[in-house]
Amino acid sequence: MSLKPIHGVFLALCMLCSSTFAQNFGIDELQQRAESGDAEAQNNLAVMYHTGQGVPADLNEAIRWYNAAAEQGRANAQLNLGVLYNFGMGVPQDHGEAARWFRLAADQGELMAQISLAALYVTGQGVPIDYIEAAKYYTMAAEQGDPGAQMTMAEMYLSGQGVAQDHAESARFYRMAAERGEVAAQFSLAIMYRDGMGVTQSSEDAANWYRMAAEQGHIAAMFSMAALHETGEGVALDLSEAYRWYKAAASQGHPGSQNNLALMYESGQGVAQSLPHAYMWMDLASKLADGPEQERYELNRDQLEVRLSAEDLVKAKGMSGRCLETRYAECE
Repeated sequence: MSLKPIHGVFLALCMLCSSTFAQNFGIDELQQRAESGDAEAQNNLAVMYHTGQGVPADLNEAIRWYNAAAEQGRANAQLNLGVLYNFGMGVPQDHGEAARWFRLAADQGELMAQISLAALYVTGQGVPIDYIEAAKYYTMAAEQGDPGAQMTMAEMYLSGQGVAQDHAESARFYRMAAERGEVAAQFSLAIMYRDGMGVTQSSEDAANWYRMAAEQGHIAAMFSMAALHETGEGVALDLSEAYRWYKAAASQGHPGSQNNLALMYESGQGVAQSLPHAYMWMDLASKLADGPEQERYELNRDQLEVRLSAEDLVKAKGMSGRCLETRYAECE
């Protein structure tokens, strides 16, 4: 598995914090507090100079105050300073220096510093590529509730990259992300329940997670929900529901759903029989699929074509063209 660093690295400025601080004390008192060594005031003053909030924007002044607060161990200042070095904003770009500041903040529990440092270990910027260290910091972020880090840890445990392969741990992290509404995690967890991988096999639990993902618009989950309703596996056998989910996925360009929807129109199961509609969806599926699937869908379409009258064939081809041209807005 090739990991992609989640979130990337971005500036995590404490805007609300600085604004409230300035309102409570006023800019003059904030400046005095910063000059007297108050690390919180120093960081908030840095943010104000960085963003031009309440003072003229001055990146050099921002960097001066970030440094002052960071050297005193202020985690959010260390994070922001790390971001500046990572992107070369007001300082020479230096990924090694960025990693140093990210590490100081991450070890204090700063969530975005943990994610940013993990991302550097994945990409090898400023530090050697090290999936074990990446997993360490992604785990810290995941345990703090970040769904992207939870997804990454689930994938690392699934593949054994940076950690010992452990399907139960993979399922645990997928569940953490899924319960926070992460649609890809919901779909992955459904597959694990379907296959009994890291969890006790349960078609009902698989269906529940597929449904959650499908209701968020996950196309493959829509297809899976349709297939389950077609067979009654983990859900009630309900061809009208199968039709509904196939139609939803087909209308987003999923060729497998388009083909299966065509078969339902052809047989009149779950929907009123209509050979022109069956031809339309088979034609669309054959145009969007590739490889062996495309050949199979083309064969289905060509076998159906001989059953259509000349008038219905013209109608069906027109429907297919209009459906594609309108991006599935007009497919009836």
